[in-house]
This record gives sequence, structure tokens and C-alpha cells, in this order.
Amino acid sequence: MSKFEELGVGKKFVKGLNDLNIITPTEIQKKVIPILIKSNTDLVGQAQTGTGKTAAYGLPLLQKVNAGQNKVQGLILCPTRELGQQIAKQLFKFTKYSAKIFTEAVYGGAPIERQLAALKRPTHIIVATPGRLIDLVKREAVDLSHVKTVILDEADEMLSMGFKTELDEILGYTSSAENKWLFSATLPHGIKEIVNDHLAAEAVRIEVSDQNVVNKNIEHQYLICEEKDKLHALLQFLKKEGTNRGVIFCRTKVSAKKLAQQLQARNIAVGAIHGDLMQKERDKVMRAFKNESSQLLVATDLAARGIDIEALSFVVHYQLPDKDEYYTHRSGRTARAGKKGISLSLISSYETKQIRFYEKTLHISFNLVNHGI
Repeated sequence: MSKFEELGVGKKFVKGLNDLNIITPTEIQKKVIPILIKSNTDLVGQAQTGTGKTAAYGLPLLQKVNAGQNKVQGLILCPTRELGQQIAKQLFKFTKYSAKIFTEAVYGGAPIERQLAALKRPTHIIVATPGRLIDLVKREAVDLSHVKTVILDEADEMLSMGFKTELDEILGYTSSAENKWLFSATLPHGIKEIVNDHLAAEAVRIEVSDQNVVNKNIEHQYLICEEKDKLHALLQFLKKEGTNRGVIFCRTKVSAKKLAQQLQARNIAVGAIHGDLMQKERDKVMRAFKNESSQLLVATDLAARGIDIEALSFVVHYQLPDKDEYYTHRSGRTARAGKKGISLSLISSYETKQIRFYEKTLHISFNLVNHGI
């Protein structure tokens, strides 16, 4: 099946997809869309960031919504404000030619009053971060009793951010929903618990095979250097990349701040996002990166949740991540929408065993590059 119509997507939505130049379904879309459109079901989909998950669940959800009924019928839970805004924007674009389906994004770190006012308008779908949704339910600003479809997007990221209790609570509110769809790049123990506790025993399981969990268009590279030579190696790589844009990952807030300062001191247009930033500062950094007034972003794993910027040429792992699954999340920031990208790890010689581990568990191969890159 190479066309969205063949998957069961309605003509008006296909017209919206064509406008966005989304013509050929991705692997996860081919596998998931026909199942979700055809019937009511619970589903667990394993797919990394950047594989087209939003359309994979968004199109079936939009087709299930009755636009004439002014009730919240769909609920999408996601880890961050940025991802929530991005999902809502995407659904809006899909409905360009269809009956008006209204989506509202609600999230923490923003004034709740504005969200309370927005929810008084007709709303068919709510995209929410778990904490803010519970707050709104307790204020009786959201009625979830008519929700037919609940979607957990990037479930493993919500778990690693400590939202397990909130997810259990929300899934308790929506236990009568006819469809519960969970999407996750990895399936750690906590996700399996959620699936066992809240999804039907016969839930459909779709795994984009291991070989495809990490995007095939990413070239994985590693460079061995001493800690003191890392900055030089990074600068050489950036020089080679010219005006290309990318994200550089650090493990800690302190490292991210320090590296951003070192790059800024060399007149490189770079922003940094980490846990110490106020939401307003974070928004400012992300705005500058999105409108390309900064070329690079230095980020920690937690702060980078939900980042989705088109046309990133590379990701640099200035420090390898704490958790193995973060490598997949980090690398998935590049090579989006069929483009190619580089994922470069700057490592010490004793970290080569970690690279071998990634090769084995993620079914990818790394190329060793030299100091001059």
C-alpha cells in the first residue's frame, strides 16, 4: 500500500496531506492506519521520534471524531509543551479541507487562565501534558466522559519524566474509552505495566522491526578523543558542516551551559536549553532556533523532549547519554522526513564498549572518523 487512500484515509484528509507534501506513508503509518480506521481497538505501537507517528494516530483519530458533536472525543497525552503544540498544529493542518475539528493544546509552564478560557470554546480533541490535564479535570474545566479515543505519545519519555502516577490516574478517568493507543520508542518495564493495567489483553501490537527502530537515513559516527580535546574536535566538525544546523547533547545542565558559553565566545550562533531555564527563556531560545537566528542548540536529554525542527543535518553527542534508549531519541532529531543526517559521538577510548553495545542492541553500525574529521 503506497498511498494514503489505500490505507482508508478519507479524500479530504488526503488533500490536506498533499498540501503538506506528505504523499507516501511511512512504515508505521502503513501498519497502523488501516487497523485504527477499520475498527475500535487498543494498540501498542513501537516507533521512534521522526517516523510519522502523529499522522499514524492523528488521521484515524480525526476520522473517528464527530465534528457535529461539541464534546471532547479524543485525548492525546504527550511529555512536553513543545510536542503538544506541534501535534495540535499538525492536526489542524490535516483538517484544512474537512469539517472543522477543533483541537486545544494544554500544558504546564503556561498561565492556566488562558487555557481555561480556550476550553470554553468548542473542543473535539485535547492534546495535554499529564500534570496540567489533571489540574484542569480537578477544576472541572475538562469533561472526559465522552472521550472515545485516548492516545499516549512518546509514552517512555512521559515515564522517564516521572508521570507514571498521573498516567494511571488519567487512564482511570477514561477507562470506558473504546480506543487506547500507546506509542513509544522503547518498551521499558513501566510501559509494560501501563499496557497490562489499562489496555485490553488482546491489544494489537505493532513493532517497526528492530532494524528500523533507528532511522536508516542516519549515519552513525564516533570520534575518539581526550576530554580536553573534545571542544577542538567539535569545532572542527562544525567548521566542516558550514551553515548546516544541528543539536549538541550534553548529559548535565552544567556541561550544557559551559559548552554553550564556549561556543558563544567563538561567535557561534548557539542557544542552550536545560532544566534551569524559566519557560519564558526556554521559549525564547527555541524561537531563535526555529527561525534560524541561531544555528545550533546545546541541550540536555530532559530539556530536549519534544523538540521537532525540520532540516537538522546532524546531532552531536558531546557526552553519551545516561540511558541507552536516549541514544535513539537524540539521534532521531536528525534525518527527518526522508532526509539524511549524521549522529556523531565524541567519546573517550574506554567508551568504545558503549558504541559496540549500541551496535548490538540497536542493530546499527558506527563509522570511526579521525581527529581532523
